[in-house]
Amino acid sequence: MTLTDIRSLYAYNLWANQRMFSVLEKLTDAQFTTPRQSSFPSIHESALHILAAEWIWLKRWTGSSPLATVSNATTAATMSSALSNGGVAVEGLSSLSGLRGFADSIEQERRQYLDSLKDDALHARLSYTDMAGKPFSMPLGELMQHVVNHGTYHRGQVTTLLRQAGAETISLDMVFFFRERQQSAAAD
Repeated sequence: MTLTDIRSLYAYNLWANQRMFSVLEKLTDAQFTTPRQSSFPSIHESALHILAAEWIWLKRWTGSSPLATVSNATTAATMSSALSNGGVAVEGLSSLSGLRGFADSIEQERRQYLDSLKDDALHARLSYTDMAGKPFSMPLGELMQHVVNHGTYHRGQVTTLLRQAGAETISLDMVFFFRERQQSAAAD
């Protein structure tokens, strides 16, 4: 895995998140927040989970591991606690515009981080703790691949939730990202 590969993965991740938001913007408040059967109880909670995980991992990569101060709680409550403890105004994430702003801030910080990396950093082990404080150490490149894969998994769940809500869906397959990128390059 090279930095070029990682940059490509994160370009895809941005593209997929933007496409997801383009569909979420068309939802009613009820469609966005109504409880549905999935890993997370609503489209809102699923989108928040994707972004919270991206933020938590970015913080780990940059040297701080956000901790949760709740135990034996749901994943959503644990992540919310870690976000709050890390200085994120969680109450602002209850709306789609709040989530979009959060996504934009994560992307800006991640771009700065990616711009500072060299290829050899991807193979270096990163020590971090999970939200409960348990220590781990893994190569940075593997962790970076994990985050994109994690987002892809949960955006797939958002697509299922959109179908359950009777809403429009949009393809997020990586092949469509590559095709768009090729078409854009050919037009230049």
